[in-house]
Amino acid sequence: MTKPLAGMYAALMTGMDDDGAFDAGRQSMLTAHVLTQGLTGLYVGGSSGESGLLEVDELAAQQEVVRRDAEGSGATLIAHVGAPSLAGSLQLARQAVRLGYHGLSALPPHSYPFSDGEILAYYKALASATALPLIVYEVPIRTGRPLPLELLVAILDLPGVAGIKFTSTDLFKLTLLRRARPDRTYFFGFDEIFLSGAALGADGGIGTTYNLLGRLYMALHGAIAAGDLPRAQDLQAVSAEFVEALLEVGVLPGMKSAFAALGMDCGPTRAPLAARMPDTDARMAELVKRPTIAPWLGAAT
Repeated sequence: MTKPLAGMYAALMTGMDDDGAFDAGRQSMLTAHVLTQGLTGLYVGGSSGESGLLEVDELAAQQEVVRRDAEGSGATLIAHVGAPSLAGSLQLARQAVRLGYHGLSALPPHSYPFSDGEILAYYKALASATALPLIVYEVPIRTGRPLPLELLVAILDLPGVAGIKFTSTDLFKLTLLRRARPDRTYFFGFDEIFLSGAALGADGGIGTTYNLLGRLYMALHGAIAAGDLPRAQDLQAVSAEFVEALLEVGVLPGMKSAFAALGMDCGPTRAPLAARMPDTDARMAELVKRPTIAPWLGAAT
């Protein structure tokens, strides 16, 4: 039986104008391109979309633009609603329901050193606020600390919680979670080692580089399902090559430079996010031309 929301999703990036404000037109251009990749769907308003630097009203506007542009595409839409406050998260969640999104997700509150009890209460309130399935989010690189296994299990037990986006290299914890709650949906969030999470039973992936390499990740997902390990390893190596180059310049600025090199101007990242290298644009222009990478940058056929 297919688990709720399982599959491969682009963690959708955000279109900005030249001054760093949300730009609906550039968002539509970006979304249209990602929808050509043949992915299961879009994960809207997450870390890859610079959500930590956007206001709630901007995230709400993005939700609306993406929902409109995805109409008729068949894409499954998951709205990330993890705002700094519970009130902001609930506002985004309720709008996602009105717009017809298929699921919700949220990273844990992280503006302060919240207790385990406060985090559990946050997810309980969010999961009970709508009828949409909720995907929780373990992402220590964003929150500053990993959540204890016992807390994650307790969160997965909440009514309305369908699964977890697991963006951590603690693969033993992923194994223990799957053993404890095998019926939940598990997404793996590190693009460059997706094969590792999938080999341990992840039901899909959600990632930044899927915005450009969605076809590659769909092929990787298919190779894993077919038991073709050599093919999966070759595809994962291409992903790792791409991510390695991004890490040198900064992931989100590098992605936007890669889009620009392909003729799609998504605008800048919002300050203080900035490229780490002065020659980022030149590096990304070279990267997208590499023979290992260039064949994966077109639309699905």
